Amino acid sequence: MTDIAILASLATDLTGGRTSGLRYLDDQGTLAIVLDVTGLAEDDRKPLEETLRAGLLARSGVTSVRVAMTAERKAMTIIAVGSGKGGVGKSTLAANLAVALRRAGVKVGLVDADIYGPSQPRLMDSEGVKPEARGSKLSPVQSAYGVPMLSTGQIAAPGQAIAWRGPMAGRALEQLIDASWGDIDTLVVDLPPGTGDVQLTMIQKHKPTGAVVVSTPQDLALMDAARAVSLFEQAEVPIIGVVENMAGYACPHCGEVSDPFGSGGAEAAAKEMELDFLGRVPLSMGIRLASDGGVPPAAGTDPLGEPFHAIAAKVAAWLAARKGI
Repeated sequence: MTDIAILASLATDLTGGRTSGLRYLDDQGTLAIVLDVTGLAEDDRKPLEETLRAGLLARSGVTSVRVAMTAERKAMTIIAVGSGKGGVGKSTLAANLAVALRRAGVKVGLVDADIYGPSQPRLMDSEGVKPEARGSKLSPVQSAYGVPMLSTGQIAAPGQAIAWRGPMAGRALEQLIDASWGDIDTLVVDLPPGTGDVQLTMIQKHKPTGAVVVSTPQDLALMDAARAVSLFEQAEVPIIGVVENMAGYACPHCGEVSDPFGSGGAEAAAKEMELDFLGRVPLSMGIRLASDGGVPPAAGTDPLGEPFHAIAAKVAAWLAARKGI
């Protein structure tokens, strides 16, 4: 039989150093080996196992190979996108933040945790596409923009009311986050508005790395945004910063800019709360039409996407500083 040291060296070469514990189980040439598949997508694991098995079986005296695949549970970087109330453009911001981070080279996925009002399938042009189950885990749907995603809107029938009590909603959120994300290491999670069960479950079970709070400039929205900030702070979730959405409207006919929701309120509130201000996104017909059409502005080269890329750059810089990169 081939010497075990020679076989171990071969296994290392075949798998890029992912093997350990190689040994003969008997005198008939049965090998046992451990293959570490941490970080590999599901579709990449089986081919690597087969390559390893074939390479070892080709050596003299090896009659069978038993491969035990192991994978460490990967710690995800979770960016929670929240707001104190609905209607402030939180989901649009979350979708475009994910797309902009992807274009900046981040291995990012998107979770629509707005259990009762999922809108990411429409925003990401993935309506009607259902995720597949692999074993006990869901496999994310690949969007057209390079961002895999999961949403209850992809599971329930279109237009169906999702009438789940808190525990059911919590379990649904857990399934979305603990999915087979492959090499994805960062999740943008679009939370429901407010400070209810889903937010608490998210914070307690899947401690976010940081949170982005979205608000419009008007006083009422800012009051509710402050409550969202308070929830994250009480749970010791760092606040990455505040985004001011619907900040100014440029008339398409005369070009005059007006401020139907006020101006600068979120920036002033961020300063008062000693939080970073990540930027503002204008109230724009173009953003609304693109979003309704399932085309996130951040996915193109149109100027409409520029505010989202600027915000994503600040978020990426915050994450890099936290990781010490």
